[in-house]
Amino acid sequence: MNTHENNPLGQLTDHHRFTYQAITDRAAYRWPNNTGLAVYIGFNVEHFDFGGGLGANLGPASPQPDVLNYSWREYGNRVGAWRCLQLFDELKIPTGALINTALFDHCPELIDALVKRGDEIVGHGHTNAVRQGQMSEQEEFALLTACRRLITEKTGQIPKGWLSPWISESNLTPDLLAEAGYEYNLNWCHDDQPGPMRTRTGKALWSIPYPQEINDIPMLVGRQMDMQAFAQMMIDNFDEMLRQAEQQPLVMGIALHPYLVGQPYRLVHLRRALRHIVSYRDKGQIWFTTPGAIYEHVKA
Repeated sequence: MNTHENNPLGQLTDHHRFTYQAITDRAAYRWPNNTGLAVYIGFNVEHFDFGGGLGANLGPASPQPDVLNYSWREYGNRVGAWRCLQLFDELKIPTGALINTALFDHCPELIDALVKRGDEIVGHGHTNAVRQGQMSEQEEFALLTACRRLITEKTGQIPKGWLSPWISESNLTPDLLAEAGYEYNLNWCHDDQPGPMRTRTGKALWSIPYPQEINDIPMLVGRQMDMQAFAQMMIDNFDEMLRQAEQQPLVMGIALHPYLVGQPYRLVHLRRALRHIVSYRDKGQIWFTTPGAIYEHVKA
């Protein structure tokens, strides 16, 4: 029987991963050094299939091989990421490096540089040319376990966190993440605080806030925003969240892709925005950290 035929205001389908709770009705705690705002960079380092698959486009997609859009994205691995790392070193900023494991074959020296910096390595699929939400349960679990094993073998870090390529989930993704050994998920952008998600085994999988607004792809590519405006957006978001965090702990993520922000005319504005944020770190007013460190703090 179709519930909606008899009751047009029938109950909507729910994910059952967490219950609703207003941001104004939460337990009080603080971040390290008695700070209220935790800030982290999600540094998305990605590799794409040549001649097929998904990928952000600089211009209209062309028949494959789409050299224009493939080479534009590859600029991030060859140039943009290295310029960003120089900036992060200058400002003494850690990152949560969200990596495609295809990079271990394509440009292992870039992953080595991230590890040498002490960045947290976060699973981000094998390639961003493929959506995991379209896989079978067996295929998806195999992807999660293979990426985790490869990151551990190649970097010496056991990855705690995961961000799906294109934020693509199946109905079972949180369950499979927990069963594969991951401890937190970055896919959900529903809150400004971390929170546990239910899974079918009863093991909690933590959700760490990941931004879809302070994120260069939807802003610079989707909305075609100028980098100067995006940098000001980062500053405005930070200033307002710092004010809100006087009352309760909050998380501000900044999602960056080196083929976008690593372009020289954009990097100058990224430097301006990050210097503004770092100045508050240097005054002891914020915690500039990684998503894994945020998870460890709330878990404890």
